[in-house]
This record gives sequence, C-alpha cells and structure tokens, in this order.
Amino acid sequence: MAKPERHVFVCMQSRPSGHPKGSCAGKGSVDLFRAFQNAFEARKLWGRFALTNCGCLGPCETGPNVLVYPDGILYANVGENDIEVIITEHLLAGQPVRRLYPSEEIWPNDS
Repeated sequence: MAKPERHVFVCMQSRPSGHPKGSCAGKGSVDLFRAFQNAFEARKLWGRFALTNCGCLGPCETGPNVLVYPDGILYANVGENDIEVIITEHLLAGQPVRRLYPSEEIWPNDS
C-alpha cells in the first residue's frame, strides 16, 4: 500500500444520551462517515487518500469533528454538505476550508 497524501479521521465517539460533553455520534457522525465513504468511492479516492473512523478527538461540543493529517487541520460541526468542499478544496487542492475551523481556543489551526 502506498502512503496516502492525506488521511481523514471522522470522530465517531458515542456517549449515553444526556452526557454533558455530548458526542459526535449523537450529532450524526455515523452518517457523515458513510457519506465520506460514498464520496471516496464515487470519486475513486481510495489509495490516494485514507479515511478512518476514530474515537474522541477532544472538542465534543463542536462535533461532528473531522481531522485531516498530515496537515493537522481540525474541522468542526461538519455536515454531509461539507464533504464535497473538504474533498475538492483540501484533499485535492491542498487549501484547507477555513469556514469549518473551530475557534482558535478549541484548536489553533494554522492561519
């Protein structure tokens, strides 16, 4: 297997309903991950990029969260409508999608 250009992690942390931190799964990350899988398949991105579901990325209050490495870019409140722009602008063109950044207090993405 070749080293992927970028690796996308989708938080799928699940906590009981009513937990004070909430969880990305409770905010739709399971469907988000499936939509990412479908987009990777449709655009034939497997191999060039990697996609992995993962546990907690930290800022549960801003979920669903998506992390892209090796860039170290965290995206917050990601919805299925954001997948196309993440793929087109960040994965393929190398330009992070700043409107999806969490606040600097939560995750200091590079400007």
